[in-house]
Amino acid sequence: MNILALLTDAFGGRGGIAKFNRDLCRALSAEPLAARVTALPRVAPVDSVREVPSRIDYRPGVAGAKWMYAWSVARRTFDVQRDTYDIVICGHVNLLPVAVLASWLQGAPLLLVLHGIDAWTPHDSRFVRTLLPLVDTFVTVSERTKERFLEWAPLRAEQGHVVPDCIDIDAYSPGPKQDDLLDRYGLRDCSILLTLGRLSSDEQYKGHDEILEVLPELVEEIPDVAYLVCGDGDDRARLEAKAERLGVGDRTVFAGYVPEDEKEDHYRLADAFVMPGRGEGFGIVYLEALACGVPVVASAADASREAVRNGKLGTVVDPDDPSAVKDGILNALREPRKVPSELEYFSFPRFRERWHQVVDTCLRGRTASAKSVMP
Repeated sequence: MNILALLTDAFGGRGGIAKFNRDLCRALSAEPLAARVTALPRVAPVDSVREVPSRIDYRPGVAGAKWMYAWSVARRTFDVQRDTYDIVICGHVNLLPVAVLASWLQGAPLLLVLHGIDAWTPHDSRFVRTLLPLVDTFVTVSERTKERFLEWAPLRAEQGHVVPDCIDIDAYSPGPKQDDLLDRYGLRDCSILLTLGRLSSDEQYKGHDEILEVLPELVEEIPDVAYLVCGDGDDRARLEAKAERLGVGDRTVFAGYVPEDEKEDHYRLADAFVMPGRGEGFGIVYLEALACGVPVVASAADASREAVRNGKLGTVVDPDDPSAVKDGILNALREPRKVPSELEYFSFPRFRERWHQVVDTCLRGRTASAKSVMP
């Protein structure tokens, strides 16, 4: 089987979507499906491209301006004698126009992947909205995203599948707090709350504000509490100013971007991972923290509650209720550090099985549809 995957980024990319796309490529190319995956990223890698499995043909050279990317995809899919694909995967709704073109040129079924708030409200582009009925199958990373998408999209519920993010459980484990990191951030002998995520002015929904606003009250009950903010972006200055204004600037540390190979040690610093936001489409960081044995606080207002299995793996709070946020943090700090056995639900083998089933369903659906219109 040959699969064409049009992605925002994957190998050499940063963030949750890039990580999801790497896992997707690995899952599709793994046995027993053993597909040959041609992956064309829209965005150029920011880190070195490495550890690409042999069945994945990753082409970062096609990344560039919209028209250049569209031309590269069209050129690759136009000649069906040279390049033949059994299915086209569109890794982001913004890539739908070029994915529809590739699907039409190949005569292959089209599968759309939806990650979060990009699908919660009608797409800004009327052209994209017009193309949605041409999608054969769609996959969301959470039930909440599927529900929000179907509120406006002209697709049927039975066309959709939920495949949550996954985690390589063996890549993370509990461990002691590293002395060098405690010294770097001045956090020795502190009860540490941690949030890890991009600080973007377009994404002021991750829960940083909610934590800062309850921190003054937490100090009264936990005098040694400190807040470690990992991640960077154009919203950092606003959050730093807010911490100072609330009188907690001296116990709020902005660590900046944390490289992938340092993430595990940063999770291990935390006594609780806290991210009670409003716009998470899922949130792989909750799983990573849990795999390090860190108690987690998620949100009732977005799909992060699904990342903690609606309270089975962590605490779920209402981000609009400061007292609930504070109590949730206090409860998490009382929890023992352990890796919950139920985390296996999000393991890579389960992710691979779910995706193999989706691909099989998509292909069978297209075959059945073709037969139904035959004379």
